[in-house]
Amino acid sequence: MAQERRAASELQARLRSGQFVITAEITPPVSTDPAEFLRRAMPLKGLATAVNVTDGAGAKVHLSSLATAHFLVQSGIEPIFQMTCRDRNRLALQGDLLGAVALGVRNVLVLGGDDPKAGDQPDAKPVYDLNSRDLLTMFNRMRSENTLPTGTKIDGPPIRLVLGAAEIPVDPKPGWEPTGLQAKVVAGADFVQTQFCMDTEIVRRYMARVREAGIAVPVLIGVAPIPSAKSARWMKEKLFGTIIPDAHIDRLERARDPKAEGRRICIEVLRDLVEIPGVAGAHVMAPMNFLEIPNVIIESGVAGKKL
Repeated sequence: MAQERRAASELQARLRSGQFVITAEITPPVSTDPAEFLRRAMPLKGLATAVNVTDGAGAKVHLSSLATAHFLVQSGIEPIFQMTCRDRNRLALQGDLLGAVALGVRNVLVLGGDDPKAGDQPDAKPVYDLNSRDLLTMFNRMRSENTLPTGTKIDGPPIRLVLGAAEIPVDPKPGWEPTGLQAKVVAGADFVQTQFCMDTEIVRRYMARVREAGIAVPVLIGVAPIPSAKSARWMKEKLFGTIIPDAHIDRLERARDPKAEGRRICIEVLRDLVEIPGVAGAHVMAPMNFLEIPNVIIESGVAGKKL
């Protein structure tokens, strides 16, 4: 059985162990110098089980996610290599996957990618040769059969790879079924990271429905140390699927030190998530506020807790 095989990465090993797993996310800079990226990432060494590197986040150009994932491997940090369908056709995606495996990358998060019209070069042409589910299916076949989709054998060691998918938690209405999530699991997803969901009661109801549907994939809930009420409103309005309770925004509005209050809110959410059946961990994201990520991981004290 696949579950009985040796874990392909530390992330997979931790998820299998039943510990509360924390991953984090870093956006590479617009630079040819990796120093700034590593300045953002190194404080997470030993705190986050694995660190995502975004792939053209916001439909804007940044230092390559493949290159930055390799820098993490060299620095002793386990990366989660994000790959979007937006920018590459299936040939380039297959080639980049082989390159990633050759460079020691073992975790891949498959995404559709933000529409270029939302970025700063709106005339860029999107590719979308495959959607995220198709890409999951293709990568799953490549690792299970050690061949390209054409049947061409992939030389070298077998592909040992952990595949992730993204999901948006919802407050389930009567009769709602997590069909999209189920399809991603069938396509080959080994874990799921979600959009920001700072409402733990919604998470509780969402996970209850996921469990009722018999879906056992590890789910990491997206959280953030939000630095201000203005930032919270922007996230809620501009980032599709983001859930931030009005009560949190009110707290940030009234706080004498909004940044410290945002940290406290994130820590409270993390501690609540540990108690929700089916939640395997959290994915901490803080665009433009990277230095807060280690703080909330340390102060929450939840990383590695038995579920």
